[in-house]
Amino acid sequence: MSPRRRDQRAARSTSSPPPAEQLPWAIVYYKAPDGTVPALEFLDNCPGKIDAEFTAVLDAVAAAPPPRFSGGGKWEAMHGPMGGWHEIRLTGPGREQFRLFCLLENGAHGELTRRGLQRPAIAVITGMRKLWRTTFSERDCQRVRELGDEHLGNYPRRIAT
Repeated sequence: MSPRRRDQRAARSTSSPPPAEQLPWAIVYYKAPDGTVPALEFLDNCPGKIDAEFTAVLDAVAAAPPPRFSGGGKWEAMHGPMGGWHEIRLTGPGREQFRLFCLLENGAHGELTRRGLQRPAIAVITGMRKLWRTTFSERDCQRVRELGDEHLGNYPRRIAT
């Protein structure tokens, strides 16, 4: 990712203005134990238009905030083994499917503070792409869940800055 794009994302996720009920949710990016940031690496490898659209959807969801955001087919709560997760669904060139997997970080202020968050946040964990009319394998979904479990197991959360 270009330093400018990374700085723009970091600025959106770390600013801390007035009371939480008046603010959009923060957008944070999970940082793996090895220091990599899977979601940012995924976004770096997306076509520019898709990367920009992911950013626009994340901003819209954060501003709504998530519990009130209607989705419009782009922001969806997942079900079954992926229950508790949300995904942003986009279609790129040649109908290639792009997915960005997120967890919601909300709760009482004390719990958010324990997690190292100043306000509720959308934790962007990772992304994947697939061909049109195909599905992700159970192994793919398990990998996403493992990253999410690792993220949720850290106090404070390990996030990219």
